[in-house]
Amino acid sequence: MNNTPTLHPADASAQPAPARAPSRRVTDAPTRMFHWLFALCFAGAYATADGEHWRLLHVTLGYTMAGLLGFRLLYGIFGPRTSGLGLLWRKLAGAPAWLRTLPQAPSQGHNLLMALAIVLLLALVVPLTLSGYATYNDWGAALGGNWMGEAMEEVHEFFGNALLFVVLAHIALIAGLSLLRRKNQALPMLTGRVEGKGPDLVPKNRTWLAALLLIATLAFGAWQWQQSPSGWVANGTSTERQRHHDDD
Repeated sequence: MNNTPTLHPADASAQPAPARAPSRRVTDAPTRMFHWLFALCFAGAYATADGEHWRLLHVTLGYTMAGLLGFRLLYGIFGPRTSGLGLLWRKLAGAPAWLRTLPQAPSQGHNLLMALAIVLLLALVVPLTLSGYATYNDWGAALGGNWMGEAMEEVHEFFGNALLFVVLAHIALIAGLSLLRRKNQALPMLTGRVEGKGPDLVPKNRTWLAALLLIATLAFGAWQWQQSPSGWVANGTSTERQRHHDDD
């Protein structure tokens, strides 16, 4: 008689699950929330840049980008050290030393290029939103006539294309690093964590602040919607009426 115990399905399900690979938190929730809201706003603003039909939505997204930039600057100053803007400047300050050691250590330039792309992304938002605000309110036409208004539009378009170029270069750099290192370099900006043992580089996730940033962004969009008689999408009649009202 065989007394070997039979393995039932219930016994199999009771077996412990395999342990998860250790990981460390490297990016907090507010930084990740800013990153993706900023990316979505720019993508939407660029897609709605042409034509009057989406003009109000384009303006709303542009204002939102400016507000997000303000949040990032404040968070970089008053937030935790790991999110401070000083880290970017220190990386850029190491450029001369890296150039001197370029033949021996070319791989060290990845972090430098990433920091340069982030600084350019943040810096270009300032002239982009200022020129967009001036264009939307016809400052150029009021100061110098139609030619000045057209020049202001060209300036706004130039900075928009410049920001798009930096965004594409940033994406290409992340993709190249992912292939080179055989690891998804964009994943930490989604999960906030990287694989590996050791303490978290960011002790507190600050999920509450990320939620507040999302709520504030959505609330501003809703407020803009209510302020416009036709919402974010304007028809030709409402746009002309608004322009006549502004001229008066």
